[in-house]
Amino acid sequence: KIKRKRNRKGLMAYQQVVSQADDVADSVLRRSKHYLPHLARICLIATFLEDGLRMWFQWNEQRDYLDLTWRCGPVLATLFVVVNMVVQIIGCFMVLLRKYVHVAVGMLFAIIVIQEHSPVR
Repeated sequence: KIKRKRNRKGLMAYQQVVSQADDVADSVLRRSKHYLPHLARICLIATFLEDGLRMWFQWNEQRDYLDLTWRCGPVLATLFVVVNMVVQIIGCFMVLLRKYVHVAVGMLFAIIVIQEHSPVR
């Protein structure tokens, strides 16, 4: 009998803690549900945006690295950097603004494919 009484008290305490946690979770979700979709989009495009901005700020280094590793000349290296940078930045903003999201995701996916199949890895 004593063991059952302890188990019931423990079960009741556990249920009370779970109930309180559920109430807190509901409260947090009610307040944050308007912000979560925007936060999710930012998390999804963060890598692409960082890569595009890095290409902008490290333009010469990116071009020179591609020229040296591919041995394609500065014109093709510049073209590759420009295409990557423009497509990534435009695709990111399209996703954030929710404009033609399917097209934007396709653009970002194409960048992944191009980078994976390029001679530089």
